[in-house]
Amino acid sequence: MKSSSKNPKVILVGAGPGDIELITVKGLKAIKKADVILYDALVNTEFLDFAKPETKCVYVGKRFNDHKYSQLEINQMLVEYAYEYGTVVRLKGGDPYVFGRGAEEITFVESRGVETEMISGISSALAVPASHGVSLTKRGVSQSFWVITGTTSSGDVSQDIALAAQSSATLVVLMGLRNFGLIINEIKKHRHKYTPFAIIQNGSLPNETILIDTIANYKNVIDAIDFKAPGIIVIGDVVADHPSFLEEEIQRVLELGF
Repeated sequence: MKSSSKNPKVILVGAGPGDIELITVKGLKAIKKADVILYDALVNTEFLDFAKPETKCVYVGKRFNDHKYSQLEINQMLVEYAYEYGTVVRLKGGDPYVFGRGAEEITFVESRGVETEMISGISSALAVPASHGVSLTKRGVSQSFWVITGTTSSGDVSQDIALAAQSSATLVVLMGLRNFGLIINEIKKHRHKYTPFAIIQNGSLPNETILIDTIANYKNVIDAIDFKAPGIIVIGDVVADHPSFLEEEIQRVLELGF
């Protein structure tokens, strides 16, 4: 490890859901002053255009079955680059403390004597439904919401899915598309069959897509899911506020001849 006269520091920055305008001012300032940027797969690469010309930008993204570096290697890179170059920005999609392993990275870096700073980002769990007019909480409909991982470290469905389904809360499931069928079948045990859901992929970006239906008809959308693209699942009666849900319900009524 090379020594440096610069003060080593790692700044953990949440880049938000994807749209480059949905980053905090503080986060953008950190990008502009970084000597090194380590960025994830869910980060919009347009953010790198704001970095200094001499800034070293390193892709360390992890997608399904495609890990550029292990988590330990990323942790070590953060420390090594901080001592070698000075200020390292660890740029992560959404908010690093919402299923982003941000706390693990901060703990590792601090244990190696490097100063750290955390700059929160806007989580896709909040921003993406809102951009479609879906309020996670709504008077008389939903008093709370759960944000749950759809896939645990072992690849299984989180047991919290069943617990959340037994409540009246809105469910926001991140990293759950590959377990979509298992998740919906668990929800069906506890919610009425007309409970609506939305699958929003590439949220806030120009290529964003949304699929809406009820849990009774979840199989209708499976073929339309792009399992290579990031996405969130929103389940609950608040999804009925989306204009396309009403349009689909009207179409069903017409087709049934009611």
